Amino acid sequence: MDEQLQGLALRSTVTADGLLRLSLETVRFDEPGPDEVIVRVEATPINPSDLGLLFGPADVTTMRSEGPADRPLLVADIPPQRLRAVEGRIGQPMPVGNEGAGTVVRAGANVQSLLGRKVGMIGGGMYTQYRKLPAASCMPLPDGASAADGAAMFVNPLTALGFVETMKAEGHSALVHTAAASNLGVTLNRICLADGVPLVNIVRSEAQAASLRAIGARFVADSTSPDFRAELIDAVAATGATLGFDAVGGGKLAGQILDAMEAAAARGSKGYSIYGSGSRKQVYIYGGLDTGPTIIDRTFGLSWELGGWLLTPFLQKAGPETAARLRQRVADELLTTFASHYTAVISLSDVLRPEIAGAYQRKATGEKYLIDPSR
Repeated sequence: MDEQLQGLALRSTVTADGLLRLSLETVRFDEPGPDEVIVRVEATPINPSDLGLLFGPADVTTMRSEGPADRPLLVADIPPQRLRAVEGRIGQPMPVGNEGAGTVVRAGANVQSLLGRKVGMIGGGMYTQYRKLPAASCMPLPDGASAADGAAMFVNPLTALGFVETMKAEGHSALVHTAAASNLGVTLNRICLADGVPLVNIVRSEAQAASLRAIGARFVADSTSPDFRAELIDAVAATGATLGFDAVGGGKLAGQILDAMEAAAARGSKGYSIYGSGSRKQVYIYGGLDTGPTIIDRTFGLSWELGGWLLTPFLQKAGPETAARLRQRVADELLTTFASHYTAVISLSDVLRPEIAGAYQRKATGEKYLIDPSR
């Protein structure tokens, strides 16, 4: 048996006295089973979905450094009224990081062909120097692709593809998407352009609108514009969009999308009904960029639905054949349609520095951080 591997892994812990503690812990790895691999993690992104586990309900304005220089801690206070929401994880050091990429350094008897290969992987606990997991959770990267290229090949690409698949399965023909200048939004725009799917992009500044138009987006509405409602209605009417995906969650945006769909439907209506149009309108909230309440001003009749959308339940419902088809498309177009760009590359210890944490946890549109655990 080879020498046992060990490495540092990031852990997020909630304490009973209301603290969130981020720390680096030493983890040792037994040899992989017949269908398992051990991957040296070389790149792993900080996605908005990772931040929920990383920081939980902590007040990020209270972040501070504690502990010795060679093993630092990042600590933040959890307001008492929020502690109840995470009672189930008190005292449990939680691994963080949904996806990543790296080189297979050990492989079980049945998956020796992966030894030495660069792979993308999903399965949690990726903010670590080494990750042991089933080989089925890995996908070999195409020739010429780096670990950074493959680090984000699951969450955002499969989410964007999942939006289009959901649209088709539910009988819609066009989409509305918020926070559209994000990495995910840019990817969705590329998919829709390639597949001929009409897409309405909602952004938060004219600069973001210009950046999307520069890559071919036709329908873009700026939510900060005084003419936002009229622009959104025009775009929805032009595309026939009756399905929206909202990354913001809080505030009035989901309701504004439903309002625009109803107003667009009314343009073609031949009569008036107190119940509104018969056009089915659906908005799914899939993110929480705004953690405040979702405000619905019901100005759009009664033929509408508002719900939540998550990637894992979608893939389970879609079935293994659809999931495999989508994953293969990501691999085939990894360096084009699904290429990711990063604001900065940081180390595991950088994750614990308050000034850096303050930047990556802002979830600013167009900013994305990549962790290189080998640093």
